[in-house]
Amino acid sequence: MSYDALRRGRHSLHHQVYCITTVTRGRHPLFTDITAARLLVRELRHLHEQGDVISLAWVVMPDHLHWLIQLNERWSLSTVVKTLKARSALSINRHLCQQGSLWQRAYYDRAARKDEDVRQIARYIVANPLRAGLVRNIGDYAHWDCIWMTDDDEAPLVE
Repeated sequence: MSYDALRRGRHSLHHQVYCITTVTRGRHPLFTDITAARLLVRELRHLHEQGDVISLAWVVMPDHLHWLIQLNERWSLSTVVKTLKARSALSINRHLCQQGSLWQRAYYDRAARKDEDVRQIARYIVANPLRAGLVRNIGDYAHWDCIWMTDDDEAPLVE
């Protein structure tokens, strides 16, 4: 799908939950390098800790990222993704002693509907390494996080 097609109809609403997928340039399996993966994780956590987003779940796959977030008031969705891509590219390129684009220009986003179970979306995201055959147990995969660890956990307020 083209960059313009992905942008068509895109809206950015404060407090909306979005599922974002972004892919490395040329689908290069960049995140098989553990340091590169951890540098991306650092940027995900930084955006959460600074209050730019509420990070609900994420998984870093070898050549892409799935990220479930709730937007705050500060930035639009496109600004959040642009910031993540720019910051991660700088640190990862520095680590790899290279320059240039790290990410494909486009990204895919889908807003969660009010009636959707956000925890179910999070489970789907976190289970990606299992479906891809990378591990047999999600606990064996290092690059994921989710604010809900069990079915008994209280869900945060997501309006």
